[in-house]
Amino acid sequence: MNSLLKKHFSFLSLVGFSLLVSCAGKPSREEVSEDKPNILVIYTDDVGYGDISVYGGKIPTPNIDKLAADGLLFSNAYASAATCTPSRYSLLTGEYAWRAKGRGVAAGDASALIRPGVETLPSVVQRAGYRTAAIGKWHLGLGGDEGPDWNGELNPGPLEIGFDYSFIIPATGDRVPTVFVEDHHIVGLDPADPISVNYRENIGDGPTGKDNPELLKMMWSHGHNHSIVNGVSRIGYQTGGEAAMWRDEDFAQTFVDKATDFIKAESDKPFFMYFSTHDIHVPRIAHERFQGATDFGPRGDVIVQLDWTVGELMKLLQEQGLEENTIVIFSSDNGPVLDDGYVDQARELIADHDAAGDLRGGKYSAFEAGTRVPFIVKWPKSVKAGTTSDVLFSQVDLLASFAAVNNISYDSAQAIDTENHWEVLIGQEGQGRYSLVQEALFSNLAYVRNDGYKFIPGNTGPDMVPWGPIIETGFDKEDQLFNIKLDPKETKDLSTSEAEIMAKMKEELEEIVKKN
Repeated sequence: MNSLLKKHFSFLSLVGFSLLVSCAGKPSREEVSEDKPNILVIYTDDVGYGDISVYGGKIPTPNIDKLAADGLLFSNAYASAATCTPSRYSLLTGEYAWRAKGRGVAAGDASALIRPGVETLPSVVQRAGYRTAAIGKWHLGLGGDEGPDWNGELNPGPLEIGFDYSFIIPATGDRVPTVFVEDHHIVGLDPADPISVNYRENIGDGPTGKDNPELLKMMWSHGHNHSIVNGVSRIGYQTGGEAAMWRDEDFAQTFVDKATDFIKAESDKPFFMYFSTHDIHVPRIAHERFQGATDFGPRGDVIVQLDWTVGELMKLLQEQGLEENTIVIFSSDNGPVLDDGYVDQARELIADHDAAGDLRGGKYSAFEAGTRVPFIVKWPKSVKAGTTSDVLFSQVDLLASFAAVNNISYDSAQAIDTENHWEVLIGQEGQGRYSLVQEALFSNLAYVRNDGYKFIPGNTGPDMVPWGPIIETGFDKEDQLFNIKLDPKETKDLSTSEAEIMAKMKEELEEIVKKN
């Protein structure tokens, strides 16, 4: 509008117009976002394709189900990896994580994996005029090459890659340090009681899960037997920082409160929020009001808590008059896992709930349940309620899609794998992806096409996850080929009968891997 005024009106007319606007007062929040929708990405952790009741799960999730009833449910959408750090990296950067060396599951004391200057989804929407926030689980490292300075400034971090505000846990709930980080600093850290973190050897004389199991309120099963905080032993050792330690039971409420504060803040800009839940990652410790909410044990209880979180966020949007023009995207970083380090009876109490949704594998796996995840989009203004899509879609495409709809250019040489599928994302006609790459344990890759064929290259990986979870990896010394449209359980290997198709897919995957 400004360019038209400059072209067609005199300076005095422009001044008069400006005075008129100023006298009219500040626009309402509804008017601010009339053209640009707010964006809320609810990114959950370890939620399987079958964990949500609208996808066939037995645990009630009415608030998430309502998202689907009011919007668009995808049956063929994928995280880019079967583990958390690579999926998060890919979603935020538009680049498959396996292209960047060292982008496996990050240690709790990892330096920042996404550095300033790397193209990101938040930086794209920030350039489009959005205010941006990251709230919840991070697990993408903090600090420079020397690693995090826990007692000083944690920089670089989310603020250096496109977020205006961040309130996060540095890694995961089962890793030290067990603290919240707001922007660049640990929340509530007493300078007189500095925190120390070590992932190589025990430090101090604090209790550990290995030596002091009598102090635990949840026993470890494998690999989670180091420092004890809040009655739970973690991966890694820490001392000091007592005033800053979190209480696991408070994660969900704390993150909802921080999201509420950000969304309610007065602004003349629409918001983009990356809301990354800790649920349903281990340790699965729901708030007391949700403990015993299901017959499925702690894992079922944190699914109910996750559903409550979604409900609170939707209620907030309604109360603020933002529901009509807010795009809400609900998804997960990878597939499900039952025993993932703690004795919480997830396997014993699973009953007839199929967390994988009648798919094979799970977290860590090259089989479908590793990366095919729930994906729901609600946008009352533009997305038709109660619709479904079986179009092939990847989380890596959010960057190019939001760049396109906002007419923002981005660094496609770095964000090399993202594709614009905006029409698919909002339920309009679109072809979707021709293919996508799935990353499993140890950065082993699989390749899926929109015709339903899936190629898993031969590798020397183990048949099962080697450190505890009972999950088939999908690895085999020989190449494998499946048709997941006809055989979603991936039980019929077609590598011999469809050898020409497999050879073609092998060439296509090699070309993608070589792309730079």
